[in-house]
This record gives sequence, C-alpha cells and structure tokens, in this order.
Amino acid sequence: MRIIISNSSPEPIYEQIARQIKDMIMRGELSPNELLPSIRNLAKELKISVITTKRAYQELENEGYIVTVPGKGCFVAAQNKEILRERYLRIVEEKFTEAIEAARVINLTLDELKEILKLLYEEV
Repeated sequence: MRIIISNSSPEPIYEQIARQIKDMIMRGELSPNELLPSIRNLAKELKISVITTKRAYQELENEGYIVTVPGKGCFVAAQNKEILRERYLRIVEEKFTEAIEAARVINLTLDELKEILKLLYEEV
C-alpha cells in the first residue's frame, strides 16, 4: 500500500492516511475484505507513531470503511460502492456550495468559475 505523508500539509498525518486509504477503496485499489497492514507495520513503514496510525484506522472504522477483527487485523469493509460514492458526492456538493458563495462575494461570473474549475480539474 503506497501512502505519501506530507509534513508541509496543514492536514494532520492521521487524516492524510485515512483520506488516502478511503481514496484507494473508492478507486477499487483495495478490495472488500482485503487485509490492511497492521497498525505497527504501517507505522514502521511510514516512520510515524503507532498512535497516529491507530487514530487513522479508528477514523476509518468509525466511518465504516474498515472493520477490525480481534486477533486477525483490519480489513476493508464489504460496502456498497454506491453508498461510498454518495458520501463523496455530498462532500463535492458542499465544497461547490462554499466555492459558489465565495465567488458571489467577489462577483465572479459562472463562466469564470467554470474556467477555474476546469483548470484545477486538469491540474490535479
């Protein structure tokens, strides 16, 4: 599993880990019921604290992305991809709403907003 940690990111490390694992699940890179690296092994691989890794896994479990089986490890939850897609769609809609509200404050036109979106979409 390839996770990249950015020390310059304002996002906490545990959130970076959780976000990247969620993305891998959504893209199908991690399959339902697939065993994840142990908390200790992931911490060692990323050269971070076990507590940080544990917190990332706990967040993923709280949100239903993974399940922990005592004595066996953490596994990707067998979820309906459509439910996951809906979660992400809701996040996109919330972010767009924030962007539209900010754009209106500075009288940005819809065409200007579309152009910004297009440039950012192609950049990422």
